[in-house]
Amino acid sequence: MQLLALVSLLPFFAALVQGCGDHAHDHSHEKRAFPVTALTPPTRALEWGDLNIIHTTDSHGWLLGHQKTSFPEPNYSGDLGDFASFVSHMKQLALEKDVDLLLVDSGDLHDGTGLSDGFPPGGVDGHESNKFLAKLPYDLMSIGNHELYIYANTLDMFQNFAPQLKGRYLSSNVNITVADKHGKPQSVPVGSRFAKFKTRKGRKVTSLGVLFDFTDNDKNTTVQKVSDMVQEKWFFDAIQEEPDLFLLVGHMPVQRDDWPLVFNAVRKVHPTTPILILGGHSHIRDCVQLDGRSMSLESGRYMETVGWMSANLDKKGSKKNITFSRRYLDPNRVTYEFHTRTRNASFDTSSGKSITQGLLQLAEKFDLNFKFGTAPQDFTIDRSPFPSNSSLLSLYAAEAMPVALTINNTRASIPNIMITNSGSQRFDVYAGAFTKNDQLTASPFADSFLFIPNITAGVAKQVLPALNNAGAENRKRALEELLEGRERELYKKGYVDMIFRKWLEEMDRRDGLERRAGQNLTLGYVTKDSCPGVGDDVVHAPLPFFETPDFIGSNAPNVTDDTPIDLVFVDFIEDQLLSILNSLQTAKNFTTTDVQSYTPVLASAVLGLFAQKAWN
Repeated sequence: MQLLALVSLLPFFAALVQGCGDHAHDHSHEKRAFPVTALTPPTRALEWGDLNIIHTTDSHGWLLGHQKTSFPEPNYSGDLGDFASFVSHMKQLALEKDVDLLLVDSGDLHDGTGLSDGFPPGGVDGHESNKFLAKLPYDLMSIGNHELYIYANTLDMFQNFAPQLKGRYLSSNVNITVADKHGKPQSVPVGSRFAKFKTRKGRKVTSLGVLFDFTDNDKNTTVQKVSDMVQEKWFFDAIQEEPDLFLLVGHMPVQRDDWPLVFNAVRKVHPTTPILILGGHSHIRDCVQLDGRSMSLESGRYMETVGWMSANLDKKGSKKNITFSRRYLDPNRVTYEFHTRTRNASFDTSSGKSITQGLLQLAEKFDLNFKFGTAPQDFTIDRSPFPSNSSLLSLYAAEAMPVALTINNTRASIPNIMITNSGSQRFDVYAGAFTKNDQLTASPFADSFLFIPNITAGVAKQVLPALNNAGAENRKRALEELLEGRERELYKKGYVDMIFRKWLEEMDRRDGLERRAGQNLTLGYVTKDSCPGVGDDVVHAPLPFFETPDFIGSNAPNVTDDTPIDLVFVDFIEDQLLSILNSLQTAKNFTTTDVQSYTPVLASAVLGLFAQKAWN
């Protein structure tokens, strides 16, 4: 499943659906001088140490912030310009305190909003949006799996982005194949294997940038297993000299993954040297200490979290525990001004304002404010029961697909059942203008729709429940093993929704009802990690969470079971669907030769086409 922009198809969509009129452009990204929604300020000042780190990860193009007014979106309303101003003020505070402050990112700059994905034909994902990230004073950045799905994106990072970091863009176990000066292919690191540098205060730092064991990278890119990387001679050579601290940055969750392999390899050589780990990928807020002289931090997703870590370092050779702190900040101007001791009138820096203006111009260039229609209410993925009138999955499957996929379709009059995977929806849809940017954000996967004709309705109606394994009580154990195996395989390909949703579910089950009912709190993240103290910078009530199926479908047509109908499905699930279909009947063994294209409309265009029809 790849994330692709659909701007080249916009004229085609506009021709399909008439009636947008003059209201089709809306400036929903207009810069606000201050959040229009009242926001809860942080509970306490940050704890500064000798060494301090501001951490971002999994930004996925969310550089204009979250600009919807329904909570929790206002919590994350700061844009990259605001963040740049925040970093600038924090750097000044570090100078006043005479301490070190580093800015670090753990990867996944691509795929997620129109700023990264909304480029015109011939462009490269993230090329323009990454120019603004390069304006910030990042000390270290590491590669993520979303930099590797498409070779052109990796090549752009290798040729244009990594050089701007001057050896500080790290890809310890990730290579790209390019031509050497003689035109012969050679495999080289996308960035640098490691970095050694001194902080402003003269502390020696050795850094690595590690990616988890990702398997869905494009051809001419390679990802070495972490277990093999730590056996490399260059790795042993890089860690031999003892620095004041090891700063390990990478796109890998800080728990339940392979950071211990890297950690233990370093510890074998340097038993007491401080080790600071900054991870990512699973989109959650998390912290763990692998020993008393280390801390590992993960700072969420989509610019919904800015991570903070501080450490009071001691002399080399000490075996005492180090005093660490960590904090998860909500990225908005109230948070930023609180921690920088500024006010609305004094917060913005010239660089920050320039970045904001540049992002707004990029949004205009990409026509991200093109308005498909006006959403009448919020539609959420897992904060609403499925099925329900406020479920985005219900809206997409039962209403949007039947409308969008049958526009100018010669098979529109033939009864059908349409099926897709629930993971096709990546972000909630909020009341108000539904724009091109919202379309790219909510439903970014550019998958095709296929169909098999003349499936009897009685059989077709069983496919969706079978895909979701309804009623398979006697196969429960086998099913659990199958799902665990599928989850492991999907994880290797980069899918983290299962981890993120389990985190949300646990958050809601733990104290959701009590906090939402008994306290006057806004919705947001309520983090429980394994590090001491309270990590969240602002007290929230957790979002409601409801289970959703793996697969969703349109309502079955009102026909007799022997009526032949079209079985329509997204190409991403073709193999699974054929297997299920063959298990439900014996009249024919269906193969890919029986599958045809149903429509030129891609999955990522469905909501926009529906909005043009239904929300005007």
